[in-house]
Amino acid sequence: MDFSLTEEQEILRDSIRNFTQKEIQPYVKESDEKGKWPEQLTGKLAEMGLLGIIIPTEYQGAGYSNVDYVIILEEISKVDPSVGLAVAAHNSLCSNHLNLFASEEQKKKYLTRLASGQTLGAWGLTEPGAGSDAAALKTKAVKQGDHWLLNGTKIFITHGSLAEISVVMAVTDPEKGRKGISAFILERGMEGFRPGKKEDKLGIRAADTSELIFEDVQVPAENLIGQEGEGYRQSMAILDGGRVSIAGFSLGIAAGALEWSLKYAKERVQFDRPIADFQAIQWMLADGFTELEAARLLTYRAAFLEDQGKKIPKESAMAKLFASELAVKASSMAVQIYGGYGFVKDYPVEKLYRDSKLATIGEGTSEIQRWIIAQKVLSEY
Repeated sequence: MDFSLTEEQEILRDSIRNFTQKEIQPYVKESDEKGKWPEQLTGKLAEMGLLGIIIPTEYQGAGYSNVDYVIILEEISKVDPSVGLAVAAHNSLCSNHLNLFASEEQKKKYLTRLASGQTLGAWGLTEPGAGSDAAALKTKAVKQGDHWLLNGTKIFITHGSLAEISVVMAVTDPEKGRKGISAFILERGMEGFRPGKKEDKLGIRAADTSELIFEDVQVPAENLIGQEGEGYRQSMAILDGGRVSIAGFSLGIAAGALEWSLKYAKERVQFDRPIADFQAIQWMLADGFTELEAARLLTYRAAFLEDQGKKIPKESAMAKLFASELAVKASSMAVQIYGGYGFVKDYPVEKLYRDSKLATIGEGTSEIQRWIIAQKVLSEY
């Protein structure tokens, strides 16, 4: 059992760290204030292979492991969680759905475009009445000859107004419940398919979050992913991997908050001493860094098991639950250590605090993670 990074992984971590400082850091404040994705960054992410991280090289991806992927997400999210989430959504959801379940023809036509960074991808599951209850979809697809007629609405879709390729779940047989849900590939420009309202969010403001609207969209029959009725099962598998990516994203927020806290505590002088000398601050830091290491171990283990081809619903839920709640806790602690300055936009911990909360909601709330873990534990022991 080896807990150390390989030499290649250390080189990868350092290269991503340099990239984030040079290419992402300059746009963080402006992108957050405007609530707008820095479009000039898309091409730079593609050049680094960050839009096809876990996609095989035969489809223009970088072919990295899931452990590598977690390392990358932590480094990006330390600097800007908005970019971290965008990279996670593109890779883990839309692209990986095609990677795992699409036909060879579909992969060559669509996955290569996503992995090479020609476009961002979107993944449409959530609806106004279907959040934690992912099987309660209302979007419907009706077979008509050589195409499906799609009607409905998706909400909270990352890259909803930017993506040219979207993977969308819809009900194809209402009588079969979750076994009557199928997955489809949609392209921007299809008649009746358009982005709707763009959300003005508390945090993660630079990552585009929009509705997707379908009004009599004619989707070619060959754009069905896998077999009819497999969409729900496919989605649950995708969310298992997606939770590992959100855990990596959460690690970045927590690590960034703790590193900024440590730096500030050494510099801030009160009562003629750096506040790092005071036990109250030391204990905050001790607890925070200990929990960060625990979150890393859970997340790396889930990623390692995923690389072995194992099913990881319990492991991914544990990693996501612990890391996401730590992100909120660590960023809140950072604001406390900064005091009044922590509440000011000129200081980085204010943004991390706002960004952190999404980690406990996206890819399944903390309550859903606890439910998944409990079901697995009850069945195993």
